[in-house]
Amino acid sequence: MAVSTGATSALDRAVTSYEALQKNFYQPGDRLYRDSNGQTAYAWPFSQAFGATVDLASLPDAGARFREDLKERLDGLAHYWNGHSHPPAYDSVVRTLFGLAGGGDQYSDDNEWIGLELTRAADLLNDPGALEQAKKVFAFVVAGWDDDSSHAAPGGVFWKRDGHLLDRNTVANAPGAQLGLRLHLKSGDIDSLSWAQRMYDWVDKNLRSPEGLYWDHLDPTGNIERTTWSYNQGTMIGAGVLLARATHDSRYLDRARQTAQAALTHYGADGQLERQGLAFNAIFFKNLALLDEETHDGTYKQPLSDYTEQLWTSKRDASTGLFRPEANRGPAVLSQAAAVRLYATLAAA
Repeated sequence: MAVSTGATSALDRAVTSYEALQKNFYQPGDRLYRDSNGQTAYAWPFSQAFGATVDLASLPDAGARFREDLKERLDGLAHYWNGHSHPPAYDSVVRTLFGLAGGGDQYSDDNEWIGLELTRAADLLNDPGALEQAKKVFAFVVAGWDDDSSHAAPGGVFWKRDGHLLDRNTVANAPGAQLGLRLHLKSGDIDSLSWAQRMYDWVDKNLRSPEGLYWDHLDPTGNIERTTWSYNQGTMIGAGVLLARATHDSRYLDRARQTAQAALTHYGADGQLERQGLAFNAIFFKNLALLDEETHDGTYKQPLSDYTEQLWTSKRDASTGLFRPEANRGPAVLSQAAAVRLYATLAAA
């Protein structure tokens, strides 16, 4: 049953927000999204629109009607694939569009978001090709592991694959761990589990704050960027849940609970959550929901319900159905897809 949120259900709000996303940003001809600036969306917002479609297609009450849309997301995703890089991976911008050469940098987190959704799409569509793509993405992530012993805290996956920016970010490692764990839980592959544990342990050792939150990144000289983004807390929570499932080691679940409590305390004060950004919060709450699946705690649903209610009433233009979460920025593919994901997460809770 869909969760009630005032006059409409969370499912209704998810679908309405998705319809606005498609109407205002989707280009059926090339199956890509064009942002409010007129440019084709980068891989990061596309990955979240892909995830929003997967979320809707996963809902028991509505999923079947979004399966064809999900196939279109896979078609659009192919525009970002760079089969000529070593190893191959998704570029940050489309490589071919209307016959013109394109391409861009390759980011670990872009690829990890995509890889995670590919594993889910493979199940929903019974598509082994999507699962093979996810495995290729994980090979790319693993190839980004820092093995330079001259670096401070050697290890960790580099955020960007260009040989110059050598930051190792929570967001380059925790979603990578989740992807490895999703692949391990499907196939029993021990290599994927081993790499996932290494990624998780590196972040937990080097980027966990005394308050139990995770900082953003570490550079090769040992400088730490101490911003505590909500999606970093979420992805480490989710990785802990999946590690507990894979290893039956309750310590990972205990750490996930600790992080969740520290994060809810931190973001519940002084409007901290609203300052995080819609896409970051959508990832945060989705991973809280994953924790709740494991613990059946019920603690995490109310903060999501409160946040999405405030979002609907104060950040949405009822005439267009588009969200404008920040006063100085207009509607965008990324924020609209994040809104879909938030309401779909609540509908599934």
